[in-house]
Amino acid sequence: MPEQLGRQLDQLGGWWATADYDVAREVLQRGVGALLCLAFLQALGQFRPLLGDRGLLPVRRFTARVRFRDAPSLFQVHYSDRLLVVVGVLGAAGGAAVVVGLPQTGPWWVTTAVLLVLWAGYLSIVSVGQRFYAFGWETLLCELAFLAAWFGSPAVPVPFLLVLAARWLLFRLELGAGLIKWRGDPAWRDLTALDYHHETQPMPGPFSWHAHHLPRWWHRTEVVGNHVTQLLVPWLLWLPQPLPSVAGGVVVLTQGWLVLTGNFAWLNWAAIVLGAAMVSDGVWRTLLGGLAPAAAPGVGSAPPAPSGYVVAVTLVAVLLAALSVRPALNLASRHQRMNASFEPLRLVNAYGAFGSVTRRRDEVVVEGTLAERPGPDDWHEYGFRGKPGDVRRRPPQVAPYHLRLDWVLWFVPLGAPAPWLPRLCRRLLEADPATLRLLRDDPFDGAPPRWVRMRLFRYRYTTPDERRRTGDWWVRHELETVVPPVNLDLLSRPGLS
Repeated sequence: MPEQLGRQLDQLGGWWATADYDVAREVLQRGVGALLCLAFLQALGQFRPLLGDRGLLPVRRFTARVRFRDAPSLFQVHYSDRLLVVVGVLGAAGGAAVVVGLPQTGPWWVTTAVLLVLWAGYLSIVSVGQRFYAFGWETLLCELAFLAAWFGSPAVPVPFLLVLAARWLLFRLELGAGLIKWRGDPAWRDLTALDYHHETQPMPGPFSWHAHHLPRWWHRTEVVGNHVTQLLVPWLLWLPQPLPSVAGGVVVLTQGWLVLTGNFAWLNWAAIVLGAAMVSDGVWRTLLGGLAPAAAPGVGSAPPAPSGYVVAVTLVAVLLAALSVRPALNLASRHQRMNASFEPLRLVNAYGAFGSVTRRRDEVVVEGTLAERPGPDDWHEYGFRGKPGDVRRRPPQVAPYHLRLDWVLWFVPLGAPAPWLPRLCRRLLEADPATLRLLRDDPFDGAPPRWVRMRLFRYRYTTPDERRRTGDWWVRHELETVVPPVNLDLLSRPGLS
């Protein structure tokens, strides 16, 4: 009986698999490997000052009040800054190994095991990351890593069930973003959203100023193009080829424009990887002929899928289908949730972005002074790596790198809770080296200031004429004080640290 079952499963593998997505598998797995490598490297540089034992939101405090079942993580069992470094180094090395194709040279289960370990490692970080990891691209990377793991290696054919799962992920990513916009801010419906967005987005890029000053007819075209790409094009994913390839190509092109005009960490790059993975091998050959991307050794000549692989992937596909019910209902809901996870492993999630568009840009400016009794001219501004500060500084290109402190500061003027602000003030007053490394400029060259404060400024882009006359990229004026001057004595009082 076991032998007969094995033969039946081997026969099933002949039609259960597809020979038209070998290049897509390489694109997906190596792209995910690159994103995981980057994400773990970021954790090495930023996690400890933000979430470590001396961080702004220490992990140990979080795990003391949140159960493992609600936030599954290796760090629920034990957290130390040293263990975080081990996880970060191994994760970055594992991601790089997938990029160069090292695990893919072995049996299918080797690639699967490596990517599942990377998924578990990054899930461990995200689950305890609190506000600093509460972004849609974190759950997207977790879902991508889990899905890519089951594509196995070139030793096995590509399962068509997983091709459909990848399409379902891209469908949710794009349609979710389109629906949350259409249902949310009326600026998306009256086509005025891009009159504001290039200026008020969380972290503008070097070309955002130029995009903002493009003609209004172009901004209207951008919004219409967004609606077509996110509300209509995703439906092509469920039609026969080459239409899914066309949908993937449209996603790649539109996401490329977003890369040029903003800094959204690796969100756009993850969408580009997914979009490129929609293109079938036949379409690559038709478009590029002899220049079509070369598959890895062994691709296209894989034997029939072994029974163990068929069983494993089929069970995973059933699991993903069951977990898709709530995300599917969410897409159809008037009260659609944006960037939500419906189970703690983050295997099938809801996505979306910019359901509302801010009309004005307010920025928290952090200042310190060495003076015992500071006057108006004694305060000096800390410079951040990505977010606007100095009006003469052109917005930098930082994506796909993610500057977490810069990003969460953008949410403070919008009313987001920020219980970590007093702790940030304390770390600046202590001239904590790890915290200062998160910044671009320390005006005190490592010396501890006597006082720090935070003020709120309204920013707008300069007009082309103002830019020519002054060389500035921004104009700003003060609105209010967010955190009045504080020193270490004040922060030592109960409730302030």
